[in-house]
Amino acid sequence: MKKSDIRKKILKVRKKGYQKKSEISFDYLLNYLKKNGVNGKLIGGYYPYNYEVNVINILEKFERKNYFISLPKIKKNYRMDFFNWSTKDPLEINEYGIPEPISKNINYPDILLIPLVAFDKFFNRVGYGGGFYDRYIKRLKKRKKTVTIGLAYSFQKVKKIPINHTDIKLDFIITEKNKIK
Repeated sequence: MKKSDIRKKILKVRKKGYQKKSEISFDYLLNYLKKNGVNGKLIGGYYPYNYEVNVINILEKFERKNYFISLPKIKKNYRMDFFNWSTKDPLEINEYGIPEPISKNINYPDILLIPLVAFDKFFNRVGYGGGFYDRYIKRLKKRKKTVTIGLAYSFQKVKKIPINHTDIKLDFIITEKNKIK
């Protein structure tokens, strides 16, 4: 099955309201990070869009534990960077209809929480097809060690994602049911 077919199928299912059934456990995520020696305090998140896993509660809890939060801003040439953001800060809507931080301060996350459309047991993901996260992760990992964590619902798992040389595997994936490691 092609990525575009997988994307179309999963987005249709996700839109039906499955995302409202349960949330990803902040405590599970935090314990996993501690257990695996991930000590960074800079979290790259995202603002949920198009029925993605709602990560705002998780970001609020990280912020209460003195982590620094950043969200992506889309730039020219299919690039993005992460900018400082607090859950109390206003956002502006970009050309895709996605809320972005107003801040001008770039942040290079230690831990990157990534939305996805579909994933497989090999930590491959399908996004919306623009390659924003793949390009960003590639640039970021040249700069520093960063843990990449996909957030998804269990029904988004597929048998196998077709990959190419530009696709970047995630370090792990967490769903409302469990982690894939």
